[in-house]
Amino acid sequence: MKWLLKLGGLGAGVLMLVAAGASIGCEWWVARAAKGRCFDEAALVPETPVAVVLGASPRLADGRPNLFFLARMEAAAALFKAGRVKALIVSGDNGTRGYDEPTEMKTALVRLGVPHQRVVCDFAGFRTLDSAVRAKEVFGQDRVVFVSQRFHNERAIYLARSAGMDAHGFNARDVPVAAAPRTFLREKLASVKAVLDVTVLKTRPRFLGGKVAVPLE
Repeated sequence: MKWLLKLGGLGAGVLMLVAAGASIGCEWWVARAAKGRCFDEAALVPETPVAVVLGASPRLADGRPNLFFLARMEAAAALFKAGRVKALIVSGDNGTRGYDEPTEMKTALVRLGVPHQRVVCDFAGFRTLDSAVRAKEVFGQDRVVFVSQRFHNERAIYLARSAGMDAHGFNARDVPVAAAPRTFLREKLASVKAVLDVTVLKTRPRFLGGKVAVPLE
């Protein structure tokens, strides 16, 4: 490391190249685990008991509608109505007062025609890793379909398969990069973190808790 410091700007450039290479490598590794498992059409999704709808808030910090949220809810409702899944787990963050992603998600899905008894809230989906592992260890699902944008589904599938699950993804409508540049930048970092969580850190969910039954009838 000392020799990099001595090189000054050149050393910083080397570090940037290493970081970029690591990011590209992790993105490739995550995408490889999800190859052939993400679908754009509901009819192509393998019939699976439960889908996990990955968390998002309906509005951004500045009050504007969150395009990711709307697209995910519409995709989840379409998947359910197509008969590819029997129930939905809405998994998101409920860690602070006044911020409740799962309840907002369930409310939106009921408005879109999904029966309320077929939507189960996971209030401890603080991260995608938590949502994936909790689907197995808390909600008892070995097979799941994730519902989110493709880049997010790929990471969720990677994490779920690393936890011994059979996972697929149903891709919600994409949001233009220009509309959410920070989200796409964070995703590149999230891919690196996902690989580190699985291969080095052996990260576990922040909270597990007791078992929760998912109604399928």
